[in-house]
Amino acid sequence: MRIDLSFLPPLAVAFMLMFARTGTMVMLLPGLGERSVPVRMRLTAALLLCALVLPLHRDAYQVNLGSFGPVIGLLLGEILIGVMLGLTARLCLSALQVTGSIVAQQLGFGFVTTIDPTQGQQGVIVANFLTLLGVVLIFATDLHHLAIAALGDSYVLFRPGELPATGDMAALITRLIAGAFSIGVQISAPFLVFGLLFNVGLGVLSRLMPQMQVFFVAMPLSIFAGLMIFVVVVGAMMATFLGYFEGVMHLIAPRA
Repeated sequence: MRIDLSFLPPLAVAFMLMFARTGTMVMLLPGLGERSVPVRMRLTAALLLCALVLPLHRDAYQVNLGSFGPVIGLLLGEILIGVMLGLTARLCLSALQVTGSIVAQQLGFGFVTTIDPTQGQQGVIVANFLTLLGVVLIFATDLHHLAIAALGDSYVLFRPGELPATGDMAALITRLIAGAFSIGVQISAPFLVFGLLFNVGLGVLSRLMPQMQVFFVAMPLSIFAGLMIFVVVVGAMMATFLGYFEGVMHLIAPRA
């Protein structure tokens, strides 16, 4: 059975394919793709972005509407590209999850969990705070404009109809995962140093005063000192993260 789509206007087909790329990216973007964001708001954002890009790149879609196969192939390719664009920004945000988990362990908050509004599941409270702060700063510093620029540049890097370079995509995702973990550990370095020195000091104190209940003295002191350090260095931590986020987004938006 052959399905003929020639009755559809070329503009409608181009819009549908562009919306597949744009909608998939918006679904995964930090801030817009969260479960707490209403579906209608996400849909509206995807439609507006698609309408913005459509006049610029609609001529790039040369689709044979005489059969159903080429349209499905183009649609799957557009979805794959949208996943790559959105997942790039989402994986950058996971660096703050790594940082928050390390900081929570050093402060004694490792078992204090709340619902993470960005993931819709249980998360460490410090990681949830840093993630929300990161999303707010991304929008406050207009770094989300790089995601829009990446969408426009994607029609140069990944032309419609061409087979996506899945090997390069896999290499990029692998680099992002490793980089997110690395930058997460680097951002939490002050707390790793604090935890090491604090626990070494407690070990020496417990040997000098065996009768002292070190745990009951150490826990409040660790929380207090750790929070003071957190207040002092949180600005530098988030500045480092924003620099990392901007650098990664420039990889997929080289002309921005």
